[in-house]
Amino acid sequence: MSTEIPQSTSQPGVTERAIDTAADVSRTIGEVAGGLHAAVDRLTSTIEESRKPGGALATVSAITREAPLASLFVAFLFGMAIARRR
Repeated sequence: MSTEIPQSTSQPGVTERAIDTAADVSRTIGEVAGGLHAAVDRLTSTIEESRKPGGALATVSAITREAPLASLFVAFLFGMAIARRR
């Protein structure tokens, strides 16, 4: 006769499942944060390149400084064109 107690194959408890889920969520948040950080870095470098002389943002800035009222009118028309599409 054996005196060993049979081990039951129990399923993980609520606490263990909650800990596993929290670890998965933490990993996912870390991956998303890393992706967002990379996207922000790319966007920042693109904006910096565009602000250099001859770039698109530099040109728009110069035109806006020279003719602010005309630039406002163009921006208004652009906004109206976008709003009518939707």
